[in-house]
Formats: sequence, structure tokens, C-alpha cells
Amino acid sequence: MKRLTLKKLESSLQQVDTFAQPKLFLEQYPTSPHIAAHMLYTIHTTFDDIENKLVADLGCGCGVLSIGAAMLDAGLCVGFDIDEDALDIFNRNAEEFELANVDMVQCDICSVTTGKLSKKFDTIIMNPPFGTKHNKGMDMTFLKTALDMARTAVYSLHKTSTRDYVQKKADEWKVKMEVIAELRYDLPASYKFHKRKSIDIEVDFVRFSFK
Repeated sequence: MKRLTLKKLESSLQQVDTFAQPKLFLEQYPTSPHIAAHMLYTIHTTFDDIENKLVADLGCGCGVLSIGAAMLDAGLCVGFDIDEDALDIFNRNAEEFELANVDMVQCDICSVTTGKLSKKFDTIIMNPPFGTKHNKGMDMTFLKTALDMARTAVYSLHKTSTRDYVQKKADEWKVKMEVIAELRYDLPASYKFHKRKSIDIEVDFVRFSFK
């Protein structure tokens, strides 16, 4: 099969529908097609962690990362999210793209017991809640769950300002942490309290693997 180019992947992901009414308490900020495409293309071409692999997308929202992974020929990509409305949009997106290699599960990642899911996925991809305001620590809860579910690697976005803390937890959990890229995450004004049209946040794109 002809390999999908980065440009074509990003162009395709621009067609993915996102939240009409994002929920603040769930920190629903969509991953931009630009960031999603670059993340996935790096995972695919540099580390060979997508094609024919069993992939999970934690906090998948409307499914942009799952859909991108499916387009890069993941064996199967399963999106997990607590929000039924987000999964409805994800389902419509998957149908629109006519993708057979995606699935979705409604569950709360923060309270999931990973017994049956432990080490069931080759690769985990995610853009977790950054754990701001009342969601403090949620990014680490997502990461801990992801590391339990993954056999090979976890790819995640974390605020650059938390890098030292994330590294400390990685050491504690005996996993290798590699910052693949430093990104500027352009956060669009999504909620009424946002005064500016967008704000740039410095974000690390990180690969966690098992030593």
C-alpha cells in the first residue's frame, strides 16, 4: 500500500469534526490536525509503533489521533473516553472516513482497573488533560494507566513546565522517558471565560518505553 505522506495525513485530519460544545470540567481541547499529524507520523516512521499494531487512544475525544492512526494502517485503534457526546462525534467521523480498524469504549480512564487490559496494547497514544484547576494530577493518572496497558511504548503530550516532575515519576515507575519534540500548543478560545482568541502553551511530545 502506498505510504501516506505527512501532508496528506494532516489534510485528511482537517476534515475530522470536533466538539461543538466542549465541556470545561473534562478539559476538552481538541488536538489540532497539525500536531496530531506530526505526532502520528513520527510514531509511525521513526519508531514503527503504528502499522499493524494494536493501538489505544486514551481520552480520545472526537477521535483525531485514533483516526490518524487508523489511516496509517494500525491493526486496530481503540479510543477510550468518558464522554458519550464525544464518542458520538468520533463514531460519525469514523463512519465518514469509512474506517474499519477503529473502535471505541466509554469508560473513565481515572477509575479504570486495568487488570483485563494490562499489557494488551502495543502502543498508547494520548493527549491527556493537563491536570489544571480541579483536575490536578489527572495527567499522571492517565500516564500510569497507559503504562499499565502498553506493551511497547506510550506517546503523550505534557506541559513543558511539568517536565522535571514527569521525569521524576518516570524514574519512579522505572520507565524510559524521551522528549521527542517541544511543541507550541495553540489553545483556541473555547470557553466563555477565555479573553484571548488563542494562547500558546509550551508542550513536550514524549515517548515512554520500558527499560
